[in-house]
Amino acid sequence: MTSYYKPYKVRSEGEQQGRLGVSVLFEREERLCYIEKSVKMARNDLRFFELNTGAKIPSVGLGTWQSDPGLVGNAVAAAIKIGYRHIDCAQIYGNEKEIGIVLKKAFEDGVVKREDLWITSKLWCADHAPEDVPEALNRTLQDLQLDYLDLYLIHWPVSLKKGSKGVKPENFTQPDIPGTWKAMEALYDSGKARAIGVSNFSTKKLQDLLTVARVPPAVDQVECHPSWQQTKLRAFCKSRGVHLSGYSPLGSPGTTFLKSDVLKQPVLNMVAEKLGKTPAQVALRWGLQMGHSVLPKSVNEARIKENFDVFDWFIPEDLFTKFSEIEQARLLRGNPFANECSGYKTIEELWDGEL
Repeated sequence: MTSYYKPYKVRSEGEQQGRLGVSVLFEREERLCYIEKSVKMARNDLRFFELNTGAKIPSVGLGTWQSDPGLVGNAVAAAIKIGYRHIDCAQIYGNEKEIGIVLKKAFEDGVVKREDLWITSKLWCADHAPEDVPEALNRTLQDLQLDYLDLYLIHWPVSLKKGSKGVKPENFTQPDIPGTWKAMEALYDSGKARAIGVSNFSTKKLQDLLTVARVPPAVDQVECHPSWQQTKLRAFCKSRGVHLSGYSPLGSPGTTFLKSDVLKQPVLNMVAEKLGKTPAQVALRWGLQMGHSVLPKSVNEARIKENFDVFDWFIPEDLFTKFSEIEQARLLRGNPFANECSGYKTIEELWDGEL
């Protein structure tokens, strides 16, 4: 756990009497210096996280899940102007063409250079067959009007029949993650995907992949927020050099099919009140100090701006430790993916007990 606050050790009265006043003053100055350095670290070091490829992924990205066509383009344009340099996309979101138009215009207008943006997209479940993987990436690149992706992820460890619509039981096929991953490695070799990874993989599924991977996954993108902290997966990712990236870092409050009270959590609100920040900002800052990138989504420009104001301050250790008291519960359980035909008969099998 990364911490940016070092409590001052209070000495006993006897110890204090035995020390020169100048020494006590020096220790106080030293403490102030440490805090100042911590603030500088918070400003500089947490804007990016280094991947096992050596690339640096911007720590805050704009999520585009459930961002409707007609709105998502304006959201991406606003985010780039605000300072976001990380846009998280996926073919299944159905909005990559609109995002591509905005990206092209931003490049042409000199708002941002391509090399300064980090663009992530994801391979959908119906394209897991090795021969379909490069075609899927080419479609995404065409829609986004890009020559390469900075990161390409296997969206779920679940396979659907090619061309199938929806997640009906008859549409599922048995997943072959090693075969799909080998095709992903070829994309990495080609340079069209400068980093590859996975999404919604449990600790066990990630471990199984690492045993067969020639190119280890750089990222595992999963649900992560103060009410679902991914303790087991986080520790495993850290031990194997895989970066954890958190979607729904605010608990997806606008998602109608999820009952989310993450931002109403008492600890979150207490910390927000003490620091003069919003609960959303505190949730995002918690993620950064835990060491993972965060992907808040919004089409509201004011909220997009608010969600980016997480760098010039930090949560001190005495408040940071309070997050361990929060009751844990996964929000996005993936129920449609658990059936007799998917390879995972139960939700427990899908997540390997990490519920």
